[in-house]
Amino acid sequence: MVDILIIEDNEELSGVIRDFVQREGYSVQVCASGEEGLAYLEQEPAKLLLLDIMLPELDGFAVCSAVRRRANLPIIIMSAHSGDDNAIIGLELGADDYLEKPFSVQLLLAKVKAHLRRSYDLNDDKQMLCAGEITVNRAAMQVFRGEQPVPLTAKEYDLLVLLLENKGKALRKEWLFERVWGADSFSEPSTLTVHINKLREKIEANPKEPRHIATVWGVGYKYETV
Repeated sequence: MVDILIIEDNEELSGVIRDFVQREGYSVQVCASGEEGLAYLEQEPAKLLLLDIMLPELDGFAVCSAVRRRANLPIIIMSAHSGDDNAIIGLELGADDYLEKPFSVQLLLAKVKAHLRRSYDLNDDKQMLCAGEITVNRAAMQVFRGEQPVPLTAKEYDLLVLLLENKGKALRKEWLFERVWGADSFSEPSTLTVHINKLREKIEANPKEPRHIATVWGVGYKYETV
């Protein structure tokens, strides 16, 4: 997991931002297109997203909407457009902040620190999900089985969090798929079953006879504490 994901097609600007925040001790990943950024988030979580609006093909507004459907990380939009209209659109799509270019990197860093502090340092009691031997630290996006860390992909992590947030409730397959992949995803609904099976392999003592991630026939799945 990286601290900051930058989606920006201006190589010079993304390089300046990357170098500046790295000097502050943050880990950074840079992607030059919306498609590349979304593909990265499919595999690895990030704590905060810095997002350009004017991207090739898939623009920043579409990326913001797609990311917000899948994750709750802070999103700061960086835009060369002036005026309130684009800021309003971005915020309505789920962005947490909006910066007009050109901006000072010092101001950007201050906003990054504020959003990370607000999202991950406060309300620590709400950042921990526990169910039996499984613990999820949402601030660090880490999962443990007992004392052992459990490496999960971004989708596996999102699925587990949804299941733990709704312990004991039968969750419909359609609802889980839409929450994790999005209604307009190109993935097949059957991919949910594949990810559930992979998740079972990582957290169940006996994946072939799961005790926690139970199948509710004709409905979907639910998480049971034993």
